[in-house]
Amino acid sequence: ICADDSLVGIIACNPNLQLLSGHRVAIRSDLENIEGKVALISGGGSGHEPAHAGYIGRGMLTAVVAGPVFTSPAVGSILAAIRTVKQARAVGTLLIVKNYTGDRLNFGLALEQAQAEDISVQMVIIGDDTAFATKKKTGRRGLCGTVLVHKVRIIQRIYTKHF
Repeated sequence: ICADDSLVGIIACNPNLQLLSGHRVAIRSDLENIEGKVALISGGGSGHEPAHAGYIGRGMLTAVVAGPVFTSPAVGSILAAIRTVKQARAVGTLLIVKNYTGDRLNFGLALEQAQAEDISVQMVIIGDDTAFATKKKTGRRGLCGTVLVHKVRIIQRIYTKHF
C-alpha cells in the first residue's frame, strides 16, 4: 500500500506526471513530446522514494515502474510502460536497470517480450556502488550510479543511433 500511496503523492505534487492505469507506473503527462525521441524507463522496488519517480521529466526519465517495497516491479507493468511510450511514437526505449537480480530478471523479461512484439528496446545495467569496499557475493548493485545516469541527458543522443 505504501508504494501506491507514494506514487499517488508524487503525482499529486507534480502536474507533469500521471499514473498508468492498472500499473505502478508513473509517466510523463506530455507524452506527445517524446515523439521521435528515445524514451528512458527505470524503476525498481519501492522504499527509496523519490529515488526513481523524482527523476521523471524533460531531459530525464520518461517513466518509472515501481515494485512493492524492496521488490522488483512486475514484468507486466514494465511491458505496459514500454508499450505506452511506443504508442507515443518514441523511436526506441532504453531501460536503465540496477544490478539487482530481480530487476535484471524482470526488466530483461519485459525487454524480450517487447522485442518479440517488434518494439525497439535496449537495456543498460548500472553496476557500480560505493557501498562496497570489496567485492561481495551479490556484486555491486548500482544504487549510486543509477541516480547519476537518470540525470544524464546526453544518454538519449548516444543511444539514438543504436535504434
